[in-house]
Amino acid sequence: MSADLRKRLASGEWATGDVLPTTRELAEVGASHSRRLERGSCGEVACNVTGMAGAAGMADWRDVELGAPEIARLGTARLSAARVAMLGTLRQDGSPRISPIEPYIVNGRLLVGAMRWSAKAADLRRDPRYALNSIVTGPDSGEGELKLHGIAAEADSGLRGDAAEAWWSAQPPDNAIVYVLLIGQALFVAWDIERGGMAVHRWSARDGYSYTTRTYP
Repeated sequence: MSADLRKRLASGEWATGDVLPTTRELAEVGASHSRRLERGSCGEVACNVTGMAGAAGMADWRDVELGAPEIARLGTARLSAARVAMLGTLRQDGSPRISPIEPYIVNGRLLVGAMRWSAKAADLRRDPRYALNSIVTGPDSGEGELKLHGIAAEADSGLRGDAAEAWWSAQPPDNAIVYVLLIGQALFVAWDIERGGMAVHRWSARDGYSYTTRTYP
């Protein structure tokens, strides 16, 4: 990864044509960014941990399993039941795009795939930030909602191959791109329709786990 791309990755400034960094490269930048935070100075790079921030504060699904097992349990159940989720990306003009995707949890990583020519793949090449929301089938279904946001990094060939049941396994490697969804925040909203209540489970690597309840509506 070039020094210029490393700087723009950490500051959230992406350009059309940038090559999406690998998970290892994101982790290297994230570790460097975290060390600057500990020293209280980020030098030339903006200290925006809540934004993309070069993977600083980002986590894998296995980290959610360890830090917030209830979110991982409920979230896995929703993703497994529906087999489809909605992925939000950013268009070139900054407006949002939402697309259906098929998520897979493999070796503690949350994976999604896209055809290389697709609009959402082009979005993620320009700006790897994403938002994911599990499917809700009706206004009064009572189905919980898994909500994630973070950055997407291209999966290596080994991890891609471990998802043997995924749709991209039947595609030539050049046709489909597979992403690891690194997680900045994981949230699960559980609904109690009969009692008119909602419970919110929230977790991030930076802030840990929290649980709140409130009446609804």
